[in-house]
Amino acid sequence: MISVIVPTLNDERLLPRCFDGLIAGAVRGVVREVVVADAGSSDATLAIADAVGAHIVHAQSGRAAQYIAGVAAAKSDWLLFLHPQTALEQGWDTEVESFIDQAQLERPRAAVFRFALEDFGGEARRAEAKAALRSVLLALPYGDQGLLVPRRLYNQVGGFRALSRMEDADIVRRIGRRRLIRLRARAVNVARPSKGALRGLALSLLHAIRVPSTVLAKL
Repeated sequence: MISVIVPTLNDERLLPRCFDGLIAGAVRGVVREVVVADAGSSDATLAIADAVGAHIVHAQSGRAAQYIAGVAAAKSDWLLFLHPQTALEQGWDTEVESFIDQAQLERPRAAVFRFALEDFGGEARRAEAKAALRSVLLALPYGDQGLLVPRRLYNQVGGFRALSRMEDADIVRRIGRRRLIRLRARAVNVARPSKGALRGLALSLLHAIRVPSTVLAKL
């Protein structure tokens, strides 16, 4: 049903956790394949991907370019774009299967997961609350929430553009609020030091008032 596309660059410490979250979906037949779009890793990233049977493609550096290469190699009618630091929580496959079954009867729609951090501190909870607020009010989920989209909708909106930044915001804008569903299952991310919080908020607001994505990428 789904081709999972993971962009990588020296992610040997993150990939096992990401792949573990996909096992249940593979067993149920929800995950048909995992495509690793690698931008030149020099660590054990490719060995780990090969060990789990992932399809490896080589791409230019930059997440957008990697996603584009991954889509070209993917075989399924549904595409799930997933960061290597992201692991989907238990039960995601059941919800996604139901979503896809329902989507076959309606107009094509995409979906994202709820953002979560693998951290117990108050700062992590605040970051999750901010992400939820941004997702609901601005209809602006980020790539670390995953993006599940049918290939026909992906093609209809023009797919990922070759931007150096903000590629996730750009494609979500073109999908549109009415065609984007927020699932209950969480995409749990490895906690990293927060940098540029004010800049991120400013970019989100500029995106909400429809400043062109090419301008946001430069900013």
